[in-house]
Amino acid sequence: MINYFSHALLGSGREVVNKMPQLSAPIVSVVIPTYNHSDFLGRCLQSLVEQSYPHWEAIVVDNHSSDSTDDVLRGFSESRIKVVKVHNFGVIGVSRDIGVSCAKGEFIAFLDSDDWWTPDKLKMSLDALNSGADVVFHDLFIAKCFDQFIYKKKIRSTPPKHPMFQALLCNGMSIPNSSVVVRRDVLLKIGGISRNNDLVAVEDYDTWIRISRVTDRFIRLNKCLGYYWVGDTNMSKASPAQIQRIKFLYSQYLGELSSWERRKAEGFLDYRVARIALRLGDFSTALSLFRRALLKPIDMTYRLKASVFIVQILWQKS
Repeated sequence: MINYFSHALLGSGREVVNKMPQLSAPIVSVVIPTYNHSDFLGRCLQSLVEQSYPHWEAIVVDNHSSDSTDDVLRGFSESRIKVVKVHNFGVIGVSRDIGVSCAKGEFIAFLDSDDWWTPDKLKMSLDALNSGADVVFHDLFIAKCFDQFIYKKKIRSTPPKHPMFQALLCNGMSIPNSSVVVRRDVLLKIGGISRNNDLVAVEDYDTWIRISRVTDRFIRLNKCLGYYWVGDTNMSKASPAQIQRIKFLYSQYLGELSSWERRKAEGFLDYRVARIALRLGDFSTALSLFRRALLKPIDMTYRLKASVFIVQILWQKS
């Protein structure tokens, strides 16, 4: 039977989970934040039940859903699935951080409630972690509809580039959140997941940056071991708010780079914001930022892409 626990915030800001039982520590704790995702949550949890690696617990952190989420949860007679009810006030980092604080495992896996995994995901991730990695990640198939059974497109993860701190800021790294498994003690060293409202939808990338300050042992598995749902519920889609969040993210770390690295990171930030502006149809801003990015020492790949986008924008304007 699924265990439900309430969550309270004390005046000091310290959290307490009421009546959380003392369990023998599972190997992997899977943190699943959710809100009104009853249409997806069953598929997500079923992919855990079907894992070839059995030593896991799931912590579903529910932001007091008003749909049939509780009915979905009651459909799983799994003592390994725990549910924590929270109020995160729209900041998903709060739910993720509470999930981490409730975890009993040596490793933490992140899984969004509209995503799901292949049966060997945990086994292959644990093999890599047991060989010395601190962070493991991989590609995800892109899923667009419920009756889809052929998956051709992927969210491609980026092979690690060392040092990772500079690579994450200067080169851009794709580390899909629902692919990551990390050592719990590494998360504790960085103080957990940020709860800053200014980092909503980029708190995962902020986490990888902060982890890269304490370890460079990131490993990418050359496998596609999960599925990423693309839909209206996706919080990281292009928007003016997303531009502001990315700018805020970078503002926290640019001062830690050398002058040359900072110019490179600023150039990549210009390129990244230009891509969002382009998707929003703001061609003037995109054109200006692509041009500005080319004045900085960005990688040749992004230099070529920026040049192509500039040509396309000018052609559309002509």
